[in-house]
Amino acid sequence: MSDPQSMPATTAQAGVTQATIVKKAAPKSDYKPADVSPQRRVQRSFAVRLWSVRHSRLLEWFYAKFADMFLTLHPLWKGIGYSRVEGPVKFVEKRVKGFMFDCRMCGQCILSSTGMSCPMNCPKQLRNGPCGGVRANGNCEVEPDMPCVWVKAWEGSQNMVHRDKILDVQKPVDQSLRETSAWLRVTAQAAAARNAAQNTTNTGASA
Repeated sequence: MSDPQSMPATTAQAGVTQATIVKKAAPKSDYKPADVSPQRRVQRSFAVRLWSVRHSRLLEWFYAKFADMFLTLHPLWKGIGYSRVEGPVKFVEKRVKGFMFDCRMCGQCILSSTGMSCPMNCPKQLRNGPCGGVRANGNCEVEPDMPCVWVKAWEGSQNMVHRDKILDVQKPVDQSLRETSAWLRVTAQAAAARNAAQNTTNTGASA
């Protein structure tokens, strides 16, 4: 039996990826990783996700209005308690964004900076652009049937008003925020920034 490590040149000509070789050579068992398995993503249709990228400008406009509405409701969220309201808000957010963007609920949503293409769908979870393995047809090197998340991110960003946001350097994912509501976190941060700006203005006026 040939060693998989001695096959790259032959398999490259046949169009077989290194990931496929490793997968075939891996010991077989009944255990299938839940949620993070690449096979789970391959089985999904990308139709809705790609629709979101194509309509990124419309979704950018809608999200801005939605964020303003959520910020207007800040006194309500604060009165009830952000910790109390997170459960139902997260329930809705997970399903809406899961359907529209195949959201992974990282808690640090940057869709408005990545052309409405969620970088967490990248098998390598790259947050600052594509790897060096993008195929000639624009598909992923790990999952050949899936369009590269970052190729789509660039395409989507070019349709948006704030297209230059894709050039912003993103921080590594904070795993402590996984499975939390990005909607509420962004709203609370925006409310705090607004209050700080108002206090600064009031201080300057009184001086």
